[in-house]
Amino acid sequence: MSIPAIDTRPDSELLTHKMSNHFPHLVTNSNNSQQITRRQLIENSLTQFGTIAVAGSIAQWSPATEAFGGTNPSKGYVDAHVHVWTPDTTAYPLAPGNTIGDMKPASFTPEQLFSHCRPCGVDRIVLIQMSFYGFDNTYMLDTIRQFPGVFVGVAVIDDEAEQPESEMRRLKSLGVKGFRLMTHDRDADKWLASDGIQRMWKCGGEENLAMCMLSNADVIPSIDRMCQEFPDTPVVVDHMARIGVDGQVRDSDVDILCRLARHPQSHVKISAFYALGKKSSPYDDLAPMIRRLYEAYGPQRLMWASDCPFQVDPGHNYKDSVNLVSERLDFLSDEDREWLLRRTAENFYFS
Repeated sequence: MSIPAIDTRPDSELLTHKMSNHFPHLVTNSNNSQQITRRQLIENSLTQFGTIAVAGSIAQWSPATEAFGGTNPSKGYVDAHVHVWTPDTTAYPLAPGNTIGDMKPASFTPEQLFSHCRPCGVDRIVLIQMSFYGFDNTYMLDTIRQFPGVFVGVAVIDDEAEQPESEMRRLKSLGVKGFRLMTHDRDADKWLASDGIQRMWKCGGEENLAMCMLSNADVIPSIDRMCQEFPDTPVVVDHMARIGVDGQVRDSDVDILCRLARHPQSHVKISAFYALGKKSSPYDDLAPMIRRLYEAYGPQRLMWASDCPFQVDPGHNYKDSVNLVSERLDFLSDEDREWLLRRTAENFYFS
């Protein structure tokens, strides 16, 4: 396993770098062996028999079960938002405009992720295409293929392409369940009215592919109008619309996000705690906002996510993100916690 390089820059500089890369515009806006391996032996056996006998019973095997210590990942929590990348920029080149210096940490591979999520009971993950790779989703797709049953993906494609729906359908066949959309300083209404975006939303409704919106609260009214125009298209708002990224959780912003709940296909990720409000564990200051979202959307349309690797930056850890939902939000019932930590994302991405 590769170990990330230690970044010695001051905390303030690290925070600004992280915000500008992962929360764009928010700082200013409110080896080859000839021997057969154990896995190959099992795979060859499965080719003939489909199942293997274990302790007198029949158990299904997959690379996913080996990845998670021999258990079948089906009842653990689901992390609905994680980015992975590799330091191997020869096999997986960075997109133009990105440099190795932009990769902070230098590496966050699936194996590194497992070291954080597995001890917390998380066994399935929704991968979000990392910005370093632009429209080349190859690393994410290779990860999905390497660990079947563990990962699904949210891709990034060119929304200005002539027929983006063709790429959407191709990627769907490879394990992609949604597409991330960002304004990138474009006027939200004009951008959403563009031919490419209209085609994407239409295809989303036809193919049950989510439009995953990385936006601030001020873009939610435009998203609301798209939900009216494309009522069958699933929508997921990332990171609670990043409300509180400037340190202030404003009721007016929460009001806007809550109004979107009138559209039954709208969902919200309860995530990125490290970046919102006081930005300090145990993140209790975010509880009032989460409660309002719970009351507006219900637990069946809210899904927890870590937003790793950023949630495990210095000063934060994976467990505290899980614990806010699993232990600290006293308005949630045990069944509610199951929805937020597993069932919503399971039904949405893994069914």
